[in-house]
Amino acid sequence: MGRYRPPEPKSSLYITRQGYEALDAEAKALWVRRREVTKALTAAAAEGDRSENAEYIYRKKELREIDRRIYYLQRRLPDLKVVGSVPSDTRRIFFGAWITLENGAGKKALYRIVGPDEFSPERGWISMDSPMAKALIKRTIDDEVVVCLPEGEVCYWVIDVRYDLAPQ
Repeated sequence: MGRYRPPEPKSSLYITRQGYEALDAEAKALWVRRREVTKALTAAAAEGDRSENAEYIYRKKELREIDRRIYYLQRRLPDLKVVGSVPSDTRRIFFGAWITLENGAGKKALYRIVGPDEFSPERGWISMDSPMAKALIKRTIDDEVVVCLPEGEVCYWVIDVRYDLAPQ
């Protein structure tokens, strides 16, 4: 069996203003951190035998990870499209919406549809490329939504749709 794996599908290029600013701040902070790691790496390299120098090996790996992330952000940030406007029909679900859903057991959940670079399950932010978001897009209040998840199909009802910056 070969090791070939097809490339991942391209993720969406949309992002919220807050998400873009967070990624930009991360890129700037990484450059500052990179300078610190480079100084520490230079000091570790001056200590002599690099093959048994744990500090040198650790800093080299850390620098590689920082460079990988910086490279990704430098290529990704210019392509992103910041969505800052509210759609004309605020009863429909689109990018940036806060959605309150209720399942068959009466349990409510609050989600926000954001770009793939800023999703955060702990905060209830779901990627617009996720099965849940794809099922919710263009739905309105009181619609029934069937989401195909790895565990099986789950049914939700849309209770509320908002486009403010923070949940209430």
